[in-house]
Amino acid sequence: MDWTHRLRLRNLQMLLSLAQTRNISHSAAALNTTQPALSKWLRELEDDIGLPLFERHARGLRPTTYGEALIAHARRIEAQLDRAHSEMEAMREGGSGQVLIGTSGASAPDTVPLAMLALLKRMPQARIRVVESTMDQLIERLERGDLDIVVGRSAPELHDRAIRSEALYLEPIHFVARPHHPLFEKPEAGWDDVLAYRWVLWPKGTPIRNALDAALAAAGRDARADYVESNSATLNVTLLAHSDMVGVASHRAAMRLVNMNAVRIVPLRLSGFGSVAMYWRNDTLRPAAVDMALDCLREVVREQSGDR
Repeated sequence: MDWTHRLRLRNLQMLLSLAQTRNISHSAAALNTTQPALSKWLRELEDDIGLPLFERHARGLRPTTYGEALIAHARRIEAQLDRAHSEMEAMREGGSGQVLIGTSGASAPDTVPLAMLALLKRMPQARIRVVESTMDQLIERLERGDLDIVVGRSAPELHDRAIRSEALYLEPIHFVARPHHPLFEKPEAGWDDVLAYRWVLWPKGTPIRNALDAALAAAGRDARADYVESNSATLNVTLLAHSDMVGVASHRAAMRLVNMNAVRIVPLRLSGFGSVAMYWRNDTLRPAAVDMALDCLREVVREQSGDR
């Protein structure tokens, strides 16, 4: 008999609890069962599969490679069940489905909110939930099934073949500073002028940081060693507003901040470009609201491109 036929939702909860606590007794208490019963269940599951799922140590358990793989599947199943619950709740309350969208700072200022408004025009009863974070965290949540769509910097290294992607637009990056920064008193700004001030940068490995590193390499320059590193758009803008620090922003994000009089763009041309893309799971059956949201994102980008 296929061992998967013996798995029930209760078993998935047991597996996920063991993955979290890494302790038989702690999981047994949390699951309201006994330690011998939980140990017996895990041993029988490993025997059925024919692979060790956890390594036993004096301090508890540690998932093996096989265990991590099964735990990842269990997390996706749990996420889908949570999604089904939310979907049913939304429909019971008169909605037409739910769309969970993840966005990074690159797309949060305009693309995603405008696409949300377009979606609500087409599907007034749609329920939309938006999460803003870094791309690596968003893609991880997309892979688990916690999100339907992720929009942000193109980062091919962050996703697997189960995730589909589509480039939305390409845009330059800029140095930015507070409106009355001493840099704007100069007739023109050069690299030495910008390097005279401390920088606030996105973390290494993030797409916008990669674009800046490419621009620095093209100019034969290095970032100052005393920069501040932050992945918070709000914190970065606050630092810029209250100091002479210099930051980096994508074109659309920079223009949004310029319109709010929060920053000005430093007139120093950078060779780096950033590509913004949308990602979604390659599921055969997707809610209609998700496909509609993807279409709205494409529509908004076409309209924005036509405006320029």
